[in-house]
Amino acid sequence: MGGWAIAVHGGAGVDPNLPKERQEEAKRLLARCLDIGISALRSNLPAIDVVELVVRELETDPLFNSGRGSALTEKGTVEMEASIMDGPKRRCGAVSGLTTVKNPVSLARLVMDKTPHSYLAFAGAEEFARTQGVELVDNGYFITEDNVGMLKLAKEANSILFDYRVPTLGTCGIGVGAALESPIQMNGLPISVYAPETVGCVVVDKEGRCAAATSTGGLMNKMNGRIGDSPLIGSGTYASELVGVSCSGEGEAIIRSTLAREVAAVMEYKGLNLQEAVDNVIKYRLDEGKAGVIAVSKNGEVACGFNTTGMFRGCATEDGFMEVGVW
Repeated sequence: MGGWAIAVHGGAGVDPNLPKERQEEAKRLLARCLDIGISALRSNLPAIDVVELVVRELETDPLFNSGRGSALTEKGTVEMEASIMDGPKRRCGAVSGLTTVKNPVSLARLVMDKTPHSYLAFAGAEEFARTQGVELVDNGYFITEDNVGMLKLAKEANSILFDYRVPTLGTCGIGVGAALESPIQMNGLPISVYAPETVGCVVVDKEGRCAAATSTGGLMNKMNGRIGDSPLIGSGTYASELVGVSCSGEGEAIIRSTLAREVAAVMEYKGLNLQEAVDNVIKYRLDEGKAGVIAVSKNGEVACGFNTTGMFRGCATEDGFMEVGVW
């Protein structure tokens, strides 16, 4: 074993014109989350506790698309989803369609620890949250002024907006015809902007135990009831005795490729190391989709890869290495 390692992300796909202040704000949040994770690892918390702790912090800060600050549905409400997985026995929990749970990742953890199931959604998940006494808030808590404005843009464009905080050239005021000319597609249908901001964390502790967690509000102007890759074990999140993986990007492409599980699979069956595995799945498994991956291995390796213009990310290892980046 090579010691502990941690990686965190705030989403793959970054507007190349993203204001410098926004970049620095994102870097500070990622660095703060790394510091929280590092402190927990130095205190000997197991990997599964650390990923939950870090993702809770990301959900509480409105900067990225999870928890407070989540993207809005076509009806102007928030529907959140999250998953968590503990590598040693491949235990997992996932939730979707949450509207009042302050920290979705912690409800996913409770599904894993307190139920015989792996996945609860919508009314059933909300009812379970109430029985467990988790912190509940009004749906308005999750809605920010920026998101209300971006939903308006999305509706004017008759399109889904991925980066709902930074409108890119051509986003504001375009009509249906312009949206249909977009070269970027999801499930064969055009979209106007590609820049999702899902959050996630992967950790290997000093005992070599891997864990992963992912949380999101989904897509701006999404259909009510839409479920993306983030809560789907093997797609947006995966952990085993070998590796922990969290993904972000075009959810439908990640689902089709079972992207997170593929990282583990090519390590197991092709004998690739962690970075080679991440690079392999980004290059060969996405079928022209756009995504990013962070991963750790039981040996203390950490890796990331993406085929988007950027990815909000940070990583650190026990030997003192630490890096935060956007591009």
